Amino acid sequence: MTDSRKITSAFPEHRRPFLHDPGRWEVERSRALRTSGHVRDHSPDYRPALVHESSRWGWLAWPVPADGSLPDLPLYVGILTPTATRCQRLALRWLTRHPAHRIAVAPCIPGSLRACTAITALACLAACLFALRHGLPWEVVWPAMLLAPLLTECLPAPLDARARQHVRTVDGEASVRYLHRLTSMQSFLDQAADGSDCYELRRSAQVGQHMLWDAANLLQEHDTRVVSGALILRERLMVQLVDQVAAIRACLSGPPATEHDRGRAKSPLGPYLLGSGHERRRPSTGSST
Repeated sequence: MTDSRKITSAFPEHRRPFLHDPGRWEVERSRALRTSGHVRDHSPDYRPALVHESSRWGWLAWPVPADGSLPDLPLYVGILTPTATRCQRLALRWLTRHPAHRIAVAPCIPGSLRACTAITALACLAACLFALRHGLPWEVVWPAMLLAPLLTECLPAPLDARARQHVRTVDGEASVRYLHRLTSMQSFLDQAADGSDCYELRRSAQVGQHMLWDAANLLQEHDTRVVSGALILRERLMVQLVDQVAAIRACLSGPPATEHDRGRAKSPLGPYLLGSGHERRRPSTGSST
C-alpha cells in the first residue's frame, strides 16, 4: 500500500514480539497457554491464545502459534488516545489483562461461570453464616450474599465497554500490517523521548501518537483501499519524524566538546551591559591631551 523504501534504518522494525526483551516471549507464551488451555480449536466460540505486548501508545495482541514458533504479525492492534489521563491509562491494563478462567456449572447445563465468581460465592456464603451467628438480621445478609457474585460475573462486561471508549482496536491483515509499521516507528520515537529534556524529541513523540490515533480511526471506520491516500500521507509523515529524531540523536551524541570549545561557550555573545565594569574599550584613534 505504501512505498516504504525510504524508511530509515535508524530503528529496528518491530517484526517480532518483545524485541528488546526476547526471553519474555516464552514466559508470556507459557502463561497464555495455561490460562486459555488450548492453541487451536474448531469450536464456534473459539478464542486463540494471545500474548499482549503493552507500550506507551497501546498494545499488540500476538497470537500463539501451535508449532512453538514466533508470530510474524499481531492479531490486532490497540491504540490509546493521545490525551489519555492517568485514570484512562488504566483502560490499557484492564483490556490487556489475562482472560478469566471459566468453569462449567454442570454437564447438563450449558454455559460456564468465572472461577472468581465461584470463589466469591463461597466466600460470601461463609461470611453470611458468620454474620448470622453474630446476630445480623437475615434481611441484611441475604441481599449482600446474592449481589456480590452477580457483580463479579456481570461487572467486567460494562467495564470493558467503558474502557474501549479510550482506545481504538484495529484488526484485519492489511490494516494490522500497516498499523504495525507505524507502531514500530512510534516505539522508536517514544524510546528517543523517554527521559530526554529535548523539546524536539518529546514533541515528535506526541505528534506521532496523534497520527497513530488518526490512522486507527480511519482503519476502524473504512477499508484500507478507500483511505489509502490518507494512510500513505501519515506514513510519510511518520518516516519524516523518524529521520528527524535520528538526526537529532546523532547531534546530541556527537563528540564531546574540548576545553577550547568550553572556554568559548562561556564567553558572552554580545557586549557587556553598561555600568557593569566590564565594558569593552574602544581602541583610541588619536593621542590624548
